Amino acid sequence: MKLALIGYGAMGQLVAKLAADRSHEVALTLTSRDANRSVDDLVAALRGNDVAIDFSVAAAVPKNVAACSEAGVPTVEGTTGWHERLADLKSIVQKHDAALIYGANFSVGVQVFYHLAARAAELFCDLDSYDAFVEEAHHKRKRDAPSGTALQVREIVASQLGRDVTVASTRAGYIPGTHRLGFDSQADQVLLSHEARSREGFAAGALMAAQWIIGQRGVFEFSEVFDRILQERKERT
Repeated sequence: MKLALIGYGAMGQLVAKLAADRSHEVALTLTSRDANRSVDDLVAALRGNDVAIDFSVAAAVPKNVAACSEAGVPTVEGTTGWHERLADLKSIVQKHDAALIYGANFSVGVQVFYHLAARAAELFCDLDSYDAFVEEAHHKRKRDAPSGTALQVREIVASQLGRDVTVASTRAGYIPGTHRLGFDSQADQVLLSHEARSREGFAAGALMAAQWIIGQRGVFEFSEVFDRILQERKERT
Protein backbone atom coordinates (compact mmCIF):
# COMPACT_ATOMS: atom_id res chain seq x y z
CA MET A 1 0.00 0.00 0.00
CA LYS A 2 1.01 3.59 -0.62
CA LEU A 3 -0.03 5.38 2.58
CA ALA A 4 -0.65 8.96 3.60
CA LEU A 5 -0.40 9.53 7.36
CA ILE A 6 -2.28 12.46 8.87
CA GLY A 7 -0.95 13.23 12.33
CA TYR A 8 2.49 12.14 13.48
CA GLY A 9 2.16 11.84 17.23
CA ALA A 10 2.66 8.59 19.11
CA MET A 11 0.01 6.74 17.07
CA GLY A 12 1.11 8.10 13.70
CA GLN A 13 4.71 7.14 14.39
CA LEU A 14 3.70 3.62 15.42
CA VAL A 15 1.57 3.18 12.29
CA ALA A 16 4.54 4.33 10.19
CA LYS A 17 6.85 1.81 11.86
CA LEU A 18 4.41 -1.08 11.55
CA ALA A 19 3.66 -0.15 7.93
CA ALA A 20 7.38 -0.23 7.09
CA ASP A 21 7.76 -3.60 8.83
CA ARG A 22 5.00 -4.93 6.57
CA SER A 23 6.57 -3.48 3.39
CA HIS A 24 4.02 -0.70 2.90
CA GLU A 25 5.19 2.71 1.67
CA VAL A 26 4.49 5.86 3.69
CA ALA A 27 4.49 8.34 0.82
CA LEU A 28 3.10 11.39 2.67
CA THR A 29 3.15 12.52 6.28
CA LEU A 30 1.07 15.52 7.39
CA THR A 31 1.81 16.94 10.84
CA SER A 32 0.44 19.77 12.98
CA ARG A 33 2.58 22.13 10.90
CA ASP A 34 0.23 21.42 7.98
CA ALA A 35 -2.91 22.37 9.92
CA ASN A 36 -3.25 25.75 8.22
CA ARG A 37 -2.93 24.43 4.66
CA SER A 38 -6.03 24.92 2.51
CA VAL A 39 -8.22 22.02 1.49
CA ASP A 40 -7.14 22.48 -2.14
CA ASP A 41 -3.49 22.27 -1.10
CA LEU A 42 -4.14 19.11 0.92
CA VAL A 43 -6.07 17.55 -1.96
CA ALA A 44 -3.11 18.07 -4.27
CA ALA A 45 -0.73 16.52 -1.74
CA LEU A 46 -2.99 13.51 -1.07
CA ARG A 47 -3.70 12.50 -4.66
CA GLY A 48 -2.00 9.31 -5.80
CA ASN A 49 -2.04 7.59 -2.41
CA ASP A 50 -3.93 4.32 -1.94
CA VAL A 51 -5.33 5.22 1.47
CA ALA A 52 -4.96 7.80 4.26
CA ILE A 53 -4.81 6.99 7.98
CA ASP A 54 -5.73 9.87 10.27
CA PHE A 55 -4.63 9.96 13.92
CA SER A 56 -4.63 13.75 14.38
CA VAL A 57 -7.02 15.83 16.53
CA ALA A 58 -10.82 15.99 16.58
CA ALA A 59 -11.03 19.58 15.34
CA ALA A 60 -9.10 18.68 12.18
CA VAL A 61 -11.18 15.64 11.21
CA PRO A 62 -13.83 17.35 9.01
CA LYS A 63 -11.17 19.15 6.98
CA ASN A 64 -9.04 16.02 6.66
CA VAL A 65 -11.94 13.83 5.55
CA ALA A 66 -13.07 16.49 3.06
CA ALA A 67 -9.59 16.69 1.55
CA CYS A 68 -9.18 12.92 1.32
CA SER A 69 -12.64 12.47 -0.19
CA GLU A 70 -12.05 15.14 -2.83
CA ALA A 71 -8.67 13.60 -3.63
CA GLY A 72 -10.27 10.18 -4.11
CA VAL A 73 -8.26 8.67 -1.27
CA PRO A 74 -10.10 6.29 1.12
CA THR A 75 -9.76 7.37 4.76
CA VAL A 76 -9.23 5.36 7.93
CA GLU A 77 -10.28 7.77 10.69
CA GLY A 78 -8.68 6.78 13.98
CA THR A 79 -9.17 10.11 15.75
CA THR A 80 -11.88 10.21 18.44
CA GLY A 81 -14.01 12.96 19.96
CA TRP A 82 -15.63 14.21 16.72
CA HIS A 83 -18.63 11.88 16.33
CA GLU A 84 -21.24 14.60 16.73
CA ARG A 85 -20.14 15.60 13.20
CA LEU A 86 -20.68 12.12 11.73
CA ALA A 87 -23.73 13.10 9.67
CA ASP A 88 -21.78 15.97 8.08
CA LEU A 89 -18.85 13.69 7.26
CA LYS A 90 -21.14 11.08 5.72
CA SER A 91 -22.54 13.76 3.42
CA ILE A 92 -19.04 14.81 2.36
CA VAL A 93 -17.97 11.23 1.62
CA GLN A 94 -21.16 10.48 -0.31
CA LYS A 95 -20.85 13.69 -2.32
CA HIS A 96 -17.46 12.57 -3.65
CA ASP A 97 -18.39 8.86 -3.92
CA ALA A 98 -15.48 8.23 -1.56
CA ALA A 99 -14.82 5.83 1.32
CA LEU A 100 -14.38 6.22 5.07
CA ILE A 101 -13.85 3.81 7.96
CA TYR A 102 -14.26 5.25 11.46
CA GLY A 103 -14.29 3.62 14.85
CA ALA A 104 -14.22 4.28 18.55
CA ASN A 105 -11.29 1.88 18.83
CA PHE A 106 -9.18 0.16 16.17
CA SER A 107 -7.64 -2.33 18.59
CA VAL A 108 -8.17 -5.91 17.44
CA GLY A 109 -8.54 -7.02 21.08
CA VAL A 110 -11.24 -4.42 21.69
CA GLN A 111 -13.20 -5.69 18.69
CA VAL A 112 -13.23 -9.14 20.32
CA PHE A 113 -14.21 -7.46 23.62
CA TYR A 114 -17.27 -5.96 21.87
CA HIS A 115 -18.37 -9.45 20.84
CA LEU A 116 -17.89 -10.77 24.38
CA ALA A 117 -19.88 -7.81 25.74
CA ALA A 118 -22.77 -8.52 23.37
CA ARG A 119 -22.85 -12.21 24.26
CA ALA A 120 -22.65 -11.51 28.00
CA ALA A 121 -25.49 -9.00 27.78
CA GLU A 122 -27.56 -11.54 25.87
CA LEU A 123 -27.04 -14.09 28.65
CA PHE A 124 -27.96 -11.56 31.38
CA CYS A 125 -30.93 -10.15 29.45
CA ASP A 126 -33.62 -11.94 31.46
CA LEU A 127 -31.85 -11.72 34.82
CA ASP A 128 -33.27 -8.55 36.36
CA SER A 129 -31.30 -9.10 39.57
CA TYR A 130 -28.11 -8.02 37.75
CA ASP A 131 -27.25 -4.39 37.01
CA ALA A 132 -24.79 -3.72 34.17
CA PHE A 133 -22.13 -1.04 34.42
CA VAL A 134 -19.13 0.17 32.40
CA GLU A 135 -15.92 1.62 33.85
CA GLU A 136 -13.08 3.13 31.85
CA ALA A 137 -9.78 4.72 32.84
CA HIS A 138 -7.08 6.48 30.82
CA HIS A 139 -4.05 8.71 31.26
CA LYS A 140 -4.63 12.35 32.13
CA ARG A 141 -3.86 13.56 28.58
CA LYS A 142 -6.86 11.82 27.00
CA ARG A 143 -9.34 14.56 26.19
CA ASP A 144 -12.68 12.83 25.66
CA ALA A 145 -14.55 11.27 28.57
CA PRO A 146 -16.25 8.86 28.53
CA SER A 147 -14.11 7.24 25.87
CA GLY A 148 -15.66 6.31 22.55
CA THR A 149 -14.98 2.67 23.38
CA ALA A 150 -16.92 2.89 26.65
CA LEU A 151 -19.84 4.53 24.88
CA GLN A 152 -19.89 1.78 22.28
CA VAL A 153 -19.83 -0.93 24.95
CA ARG A 154 -22.71 0.84 26.70
CA GLU A 155 -24.68 0.96 23.45
CA ILE A 156 -24.04 -2.72 22.73
CA VAL A 157 -25.11 -3.83 26.22
CA ALA A 158 -28.07 -1.43 26.54
CA SER A 159 -29.49 -2.60 23.22
CA GLN A 160 -29.44 -6.20 24.47
CA LEU A 161 -30.82 -5.45 27.94
CA GLY A 162 -33.39 -2.87 26.88
CA ARG A 163 -32.32 -0.50 29.64
CA ASP A 164 -29.68 2.15 30.23
CA VAL A 165 -26.18 1.27 31.43
CA THR A 166 -24.09 3.61 33.60
CA VAL A 167 -20.55 4.63 32.60
CA ALA A 168 -17.84 5.88 34.97
CA SER A 169 -14.63 7.55 33.74
CA THR A 170 -11.24 8.21 35.30
CA ARG A 171 -8.45 10.42 33.93
CA ALA A 172 -5.23 10.30 35.94
CA GLY A 173 -1.50 9.85 35.65
CA TYR A 174 -0.31 7.36 33.07
CA ILE A 175 -3.08 4.76 33.28
CA PRO A 176 -3.16 2.58 30.13
CA GLY A 177 -6.49 2.39 28.34
CA THR A 178 -8.69 0.15 30.50
CA HIS A 179 -12.33 -0.84 29.98
CA ARG A 180 -14.47 -3.01 32.22
CA LEU A 181 -17.97 -4.33 31.81
CA GLY A 182 -19.63 -5.61 34.94
CA PHE A 183 -22.87 -7.33 35.90
CA ASP A 184 -23.54 -6.93 39.60
CA SER A 185 -26.09 -8.59 41.87
CA GLN A 186 -26.55 -9.09 45.59
CA ALA A 187 -25.13 -12.60 45.21
CA ASP A 188 -22.09 -11.99 42.99
CA GLN A 189 -20.43 -9.96 40.27
CA VAL A 190 -19.26 -10.94 36.78
CA LEU A 191 -16.53 -8.74 35.27
CA LEU A 192 -15.07 -8.55 31.75
CA SER A 193 -11.97 -6.42 31.25
CA HIS A 194 -9.72 -5.17 28.46
CA GLU A 195 -6.43 -3.37 29.20
CA ALA A 196 -4.21 -1.97 26.48
CA ARG A 197 -0.54 -2.75 27.09
CA SER A 198 0.65 -0.71 24.11
CA ARG A 199 -0.68 1.15 21.09
CA GLU A 200 0.43 -1.61 18.72
CA GLY A 201 -3.03 -3.19 18.65
CA PHE A 202 -4.52 0.10 17.43
CA ALA A 203 -1.90 0.44 14.69
CA ALA A 204 -2.44 -3.15 13.54
CA GLY A 205 -6.20 -2.60 13.35
CA ALA A 206 -5.78 0.64 11.40
CA LEU A 207 -3.57 -1.11 8.82
CA MET A 208 -6.07 -3.97 8.63
CA ALA A 209 -8.81 -1.42 7.89
CA ALA A 210 -6.61 0.38 5.34
CA GLN A 211 -6.00 -2.80 3.35
CA TRP A 212 -9.73 -3.58 3.32
CA ILE A 213 -11.03 -0.15 2.29
CA ILE A 214 -9.05 0.17 -0.95
CA GLY A 215 -11.57 -0.04 -3.79
CA GLN A 216 -14.58 0.40 -1.49
CA ARG A 217 -17.21 3.15 -1.53
CA GLY A 218 -19.27 4.40 1.40
CA VAL A 219 -18.99 4.94 5.16
CA PHE A 220 -18.23 2.02 7.46
CA GLU A 221 -17.82 1.54 11.21
CA PHE A 222 -14.74 -0.53 12.05
CA SER A 223 -16.63 -3.15 14.06
CA GLU A 224 -18.65 -3.97 10.95
CA VAL A 225 -15.49 -4.08 8.83
CA PHE A 226 -13.71 -6.29 11.38
CA ASP A 227 -16.51 -8.85 11.15
CA ARG A 228 -16.35 -8.78 7.35
CA ILE A 229 -12.57 -9.27 7.39
CA LEU A 230 -12.87 -12.28 9.69
CA GLN A 231 -15.61 -13.76 7.49
CA GLU A 232 -13.57 -13.22 4.31
CA ARG A 233 -10.53 -14.90 5.93
CA LYS A 234 -12.67 -17.84 7.02
CA GLU A 235 -14.04 -18.24 3.48
CA ARG A 236 -10.50 -18.32 2.04
CA THR A 237 -9.38 -21.16 4.33
